[in-house]
Amino acid sequence: MDGSRQPELLTTAEAADYLRLKERKIYELIAEGAVPCTKVTGKWLFPRAELDRWVAAGLHRPAGMARAEPPPILGGSHDPLIEWAVRESGAGLAGLAEGSEAGLARFARGEVLAAAIHLHAVGTADANAATMAADPAHTDSVLVGLVRREQGLLVAPGNPLGLADLSGVVARKARMALRQPGAGATLLLLKLLAAAGHGFDDLTVAGPPCPTGPDLAAAVRSGRADCGIATRAVAVLAGLDFVPLTFEDFDLVVRQRDYFRPPVQALLGVLAGDRFRARAAEMSGYDTDVTGTIRWAP
Repeated sequence: MDGSRQPELLTTAEAADYLRLKERKIYELIAEGAVPCTKVTGKWLFPRAELDRWVAAGLHRPAGMARAEPPPILGGSHDPLIEWAVRESGAGLAGLAEGSEAGLARFARGEVLAAAIHLHAVGTADANAATMAADPAHTDSVLVGLVRREQGLLVAPGNPLGLADLSGVVARKARMALRQPGAGATLLLLKLLAAAGHGFDDLTVAGPPCPTGPDLAAAVRSGRADCGIATRAVAVLAGLDFVPLTFEDFDLVVRQRDYFRPPVQALLGVLAGDRFRARAAEMSGYDTDVTGTIRWAP
C-alpha cells in the first residue's frame, strides 16, 4: 500500500481504496469491531497509521523466517527530559519524533527499536496499556514507565487572554496551535474537548500542525497562536506561561527480546539514577514514581 499521498485520516471510501477492499466490506468490519476507526460528527474516519498497524499485526511469516533486527532508533513522541536521558546514556539511539500513533506504527513494522507513547481515548483511563493489550502486534512487547507528565495550555507570558481551560479557549476564540493527527497531544485535546462538551469544530485553529511540543511553543511565543497543548517542561524551557489541565502516562514500548539489548539497558540505567530525578525536578512537571517499572506485559 502506498500512503505517500494519503491524508492521515481516511474516509470510508479512501480506507477501502487504501486497503483494496470494497466499501461494503469496510462497513462489515466496522460492525464487527475488527478495524480501527473513529466516528466524528456521524462520519467514520480511519487513522492511516492505525490501519498500517492493523495490517502489520496480521502478517504471516514462513516458518524459520526471523523478524529483522530493528535499527537503534527511538520513535514516537518527543519529550525534553527523555531526550536528555538518551544523550546522557550514550546509547547511540537516534530520535524520530513523529507522534505516538506514528511511532507505534513504525514499532509494529520493526522500523524502530522502541517508541515513546502517550495515548488517550474517551472512556479509557490507561490508553497506553489498553492499546497494547488489544493489539496482537504487541504480544511480545512490554510497556516500561518513563514518567507521568503534566499537560496543559501553553500561553504567552502573563496569560493575556486569561485562559483557564478549554471552555475558555472556545469562548474567547483563542487561536490554538495543534499537533499533527495521531500525536498524543492531539488525542488528549480531543478527549478533553469531549469531556468539556465541545467538539474539534468549536476551536479556532492557528496555521498548520506543529511536529513537536517545542514547535508548538515557538508558534505561541511568536504570536502566531494564542495557546496550544504541551507539557509544563516545554512551557518552562520556552519561557511561556502554563495552565495545567491533567497528568498523563508517558511510556516506552520495547519488545521483550530487545529489552536487554545494550542501547535499551543504557537508557534504563540513566532513568534509574539520581541525576535523572534531579533533572526532572529542575525541568518541572514530572512524576518519576513509575520510572523504569514494567507497566504492562502480555
